[in-house]
Amino acid sequence: MSSSSSTAAGNFAAALEASGHYPLHARSLSTLQVNLGKLCNQVCKHCHVDAGPQRTGAHENMSGEGAALVLDVLEKGVFTTLDLTGGAPELNPNFIRLVKGAVQLGIKVIDRCNLSVLFEPGQDGLAQVLVEHRVEVVASLPFYTQSRTDAQRGKGVFDKSIEGLKLLCGLGYGQDGSGLILNLVYNPGGAYLPAPQAELEAEYGKHLLADHGIRFNQLFSLTNLPVKRFLDYLQRSGNEEAYREKLLAAFNPLAVDGLMCRDLISVAPDGSLYDCDFNQMLELPLTGARHLRDLLETNALAGRQIVTAAHCFGCTAGAGSSCGGEIVSELVL
Repeated sequence: MSSSSSTAAGNFAAALEASGHYPLHARSLSTLQVNLGKLCNQVCKHCHVDAGPQRTGAHENMSGEGAALVLDVLEKGVFTTLDLTGGAPELNPNFIRLVKGAVQLGIKVIDRCNLSVLFEPGQDGLAQVLVEHRVEVVASLPFYTQSRTDAQRGKGVFDKSIEGLKLLCGLGYGQDGSGLILNLVYNPGGAYLPAPQAELEAEYGKHLLADHGIRFNQLFSLTNLPVKRFLDYLQRSGNEEAYREKLLAAFNPLAVDGLMCRDLISVAPDGSLYDCDFNQMLELPLTGARHLRDLLETNALAGRQIVTAAHCFGCTAGAGSSCGGEIVSELVL
């Protein structure tokens, strides 16, 4: 980032202090979010992981030893949710092992799914595994139209995504009384903040039901952070400084309390620990522990000070942004 952009972005710690939230501390240890790797069957323009089909390196994808360590940590009973992400987490050969092992321990499992992965070679029984173990599916769908989805994720992705949603809905996902949770994720297609989540959810619900017979539980609206591939886009398009200014101007102190980093620990494919997936991509390590092995020895991370930087303005802009979508429903800036 240029020095002018850095100045424009401001100091997140100073913003926290001015609003009475500094230093920012974690609140609990409820979610272990595990990035299984950068291997993905898609190459999305907004991806902060810079994932893609070429990311096959052993150091970029979690090993069987790493997966075993995840289950050892979960067995301690500190975390209540295992949140599996990537890349496409399902492409990691340890995905089903982690799902089954976590469910046996009474842990809730979330799969952050790009939908088209359901039709990749070797994934024939994946949807049935998700149903059997009642995995909560958080599915990426940039928009409810083909043109906008394919522009962001690649040609043909929309049709495969709709096919994937129909498959999941046919198995009970998103249907009243099934208990099988299907949530969708919206990311803006450019250098702007998302529209209000409730409005987007209503629009998605109306169009997906009318056009495709698809039902879902909730829509999560996420702000794109200036990290990795989305940062590259901002720089190429000359929008970086303006976008950082936009995030800074939209800082909402009411969003701080609901930040995902306050209840979550992010695990990299090599087992190293971070406060969130964005910090992981920026290589800003956790304070107090550096590796999954450390979690076998300590539970003293709930009150740790969270590592922050200018990109954190993205999670506190407007209504706020977290893994569960919008943080505050009413804006009081």
